[in-house]
Amino acid sequence: MKPVIVVHGGAGRIFKEREEGSRSGVTRAALKGYSILKQGGSALDAVEEAVAVMEEDPHFNAGCGSVLNEKGEVEMDAIIMDGKNLASGAVSAVKCIAHPIKLARLIMEKTDHMLLTDQGALAFARAMGVTEVPGEKLITERSLERWKKNLEADSNPQEFQKDLGTVGAVAIDSAGNVACATSTGGLTNKRVGRVGDTACIGKSPEDAADIALNCMKTRVGGLGGVIVISSSGDWAARFSTKQMSWATVKDDQLQCGIYAGECHTQSAEEALSSMGS
Repeated sequence: MKPVIVVHGGAGRIFKEREEGSRSGVTRAALKGYSILKQGGSALDAVEEAVAVMEEDPHFNAGCGSVLNEKGEVEMDAIIMDGKNLASGAVSAVKCIAHPIKLARLIMEKTDHMLLTDQGALAFARAMGVTEVPGEKLITERSLERWKKNLEADSNPQEFQKDLGTVGAVAIDSAGNVACATSTGGLTNKRVGRVGDTACIGKSPEDAADIALNCMKTRVGGLGGVIVISSSGDWAARFSTKQMSWATVKDDQLQCGIYAGECHTQSAEEALSSMGS
């Protein structure tokens, strides 16, 4: 089985000045995950590390780029799932953790639970020796400005939700095992303790993606994006929003895009070389 990884940086509106950063961010994440797969690593390791890369990138609504809740704090959700045995681990409303996705994996592997939230998740992180970071270290100037803007009497918080989203990764390794991971800061100015939804499993990559997006639009009038990978290595990146940053690496070829129909292709080796220069 040839390994494949697909990542996304959130579906919605991406402002022109942030397009290049979003595109390079998902590219770095995809290349990081693919390098693990090429060395014989597991799909689980690949998606964890790919998402961790995006949690470190302020262009994305995850980790250090997360939006703020109504009190001006960062609260994050993350989930990871191993397709080999359907094991999963998740955190919600967690604070002061640089990589919620890594904490989610620890919950999957070190506890009998699937989900820990808020103070319970933080207590577990401390027990596992996970390094805490001051909450303000996760707050970007952009998130702070947006939070303040939404506090104004004439603000429209829904307008600001259009350029937000989750980050995620799906992969299949050389042994044929599939894994996925997702991380998000949620909605801007959300209520304290708010927990977001998680992804659902579907059919073939293209059909599953299209069915999910059509259901979201017809049932609740919502727009979104999804990445899917099958056990045979087929993949899809679909979105009904104006834009979604995505990248994939398969057969040593990197592909990425933001707009519908956009697909830039280059060799993974060439891309890695240009990233390092």
